[in-house]
Amino acid sequence: MTSPIQVADGVHLATGTDVNWLLLQDGDALTVIDTGYPGDADRLDASVRALGREPGDVAAVLVTHAHVDHVGSIERWWQEHGVPVLVHEDELANVRGERHESATPLDVARRAWRPRTALWAARITRAGGTAHVTAPHAQTWTGEGPLDLPGRPVPVHTPGHTSGHTAFLLADAGVLVTGDAIVTAHATTSRRGPQQLPGFFAADPTLAARSLERFRDLDADTIAPGHGPVWQGRPTDAVDHALAPQR
Repeated sequence: MTSPIQVADGVHLATGTDVNWLLLQDGDALTVIDTGYPGDADRLDASVRALGREPGDVAAVLVTHAHVDHVGSIERWWQEHGVPVLVHEDELANVRGERHESATPLDVARRAWRPRTALWAARITRAGGTAHVTAPHAQTWTGEGPLDLPGRPVPVHTPGHTSGHTAFLLADAGVLVTGDAIVTAHATTSRRGPQQLPGFFAADPTLAARSLERFRDLDADTIAPGHGPVWQGRPTDAVDHALAPQR
């Protein structure tokens, strides 16, 4: 696998099957944001070890949202290492399997005539993209402001992609982890730069677009997305790019 890239001091981004996750390091402890597909489990473990740590050193997994490409290994880490899983309270029903807000195989099949989508669908199927991963043990954080975890991430609720979709501001590092609220590339499209995912991926596309306004006043100079490369620039500029009409 490709080693994690350092985004900022103590912030590393790793890539699995067309999806990213973040590792926040503070001394010997780590926070992991998202975990890739089930088939990315070995890559996830290797990304932790590339930083000189073991999965058992992870203080918690923060979940931006409960789609299979972001929660693929959370149950295994809970079973093997007891790593806590934390999500926004509005995402608990999704991650516990009580509610399903995700594109269906039929949604993908309807678009599989497009070569990019067909190739992407084949890759993610091999990576466990049709699995139904749940975490009945998941909990939510309490209070406001930075979480008491390595990296001191600040949750930013951005509903629309799912009800509880959450980005994380790493204020000390100047990094905004956007999950799927803003991505910088996706295998189903040739577009590059800050953008929203195609609408069929979102539970409420209109709300997803409106939620991006919550990014405008955040103090950061780096965007670390759930899909695509790191982007250098202010969150408000990323929002402008993402909401601009496609030409």
